[in-house]
Amino acid sequence: MFTQHRSRNMAEAAFTTGALIYHVTVNNLRKGQRNAVVGLLMTVAQAISMIAGFWLMYAIMGLRSSPIRGDFIVYIMTGIFMFMTHTQAIGAVASAGGPTNQMMKHGPMNTAIMIAAGALATLYKQTFSAIVVLSAYHYIIEPVHIDEPLKCYGMLLIAWFSGCCIGLIFLAFRPWWPQGAQVLTQFYQRINMIFSGKMFVANTMPAFLLHAFSWNPLFHVIDQTRGFAFINYVPRNSSLSYPVYCIVALLMIGLMAEFVTRKSISISTMAGR
Repeated sequence: MFTQHRSRNMAEAAFTTGALIYHVTVNNLRKGQRNAVVGLLMTVAQAISMIAGFWLMYAIMGLRSSPIRGDFIVYIMTGIFMFMTHTQAIGAVASAGGPTNQMMKHGPMNTAIMIAAGALATLYKQTFSAIVVLSAYHYIIEPVHIDEPLKCYGMLLIAWFSGCCIGLIFLAFRPWWPQGAQVLTQFYQRINMIFSGKMFVANTMPAFLLHAFSWNPLFHVIDQTRGFAFINYVPRNSSLSYPVYCIVALLMIGLMAEFVTRKSISISTMAGR
């Protein structure tokens, strides 16, 4: 028990790291609820409540038909699922264990495992939620036709990974100013309620309004998802390459910032707080 374990080869090291990520991911899934099934059902209920809320808002405004020819609920879902996956990935990674976390006292643990576990737990919950909600709507209410479902899920992965990259930057900033990093994280998540463009169709937006949304990679992801979901919608005012370039740039910035934080911060830094 007093001997430090060392991996003998790359395969054993990869297996050990994968096992650690798996166990921490399961811990993150069960952290909010004692029963993991209840936690997953709460994620589904959250998605359903947001879809119902937006449908009710559109009904009050008198917009009961989709701006795109097709199912109105599918139009809402393409925005809600991408938005929830993106914002929850930001929150999960930004609140993952930093270099001063108590879990870092355990020998095999490191920040990469905590970040990967938080991100994978979010992806698992949102994938499960999307499958359950779409299946329930398909079999209970009316059949759902999605033109290219695999490409739609690919866009969900892009929304998830872009959120992880943004969350990584907030995570690197958190040890230096915990309250400020938390406020900035919540502020970015809140402004995405509007600037994600989930309530608008990019092809119908005027040029002056389009510039207020086109900076956001999530705006491009949602519009491209609708292009894959509806056979008669071709996105003209969004790009598939833009969120990919943003992911590369944000990932490099986040990795460099996390490296500097991990090498510079210590437990004594937090003592004054």
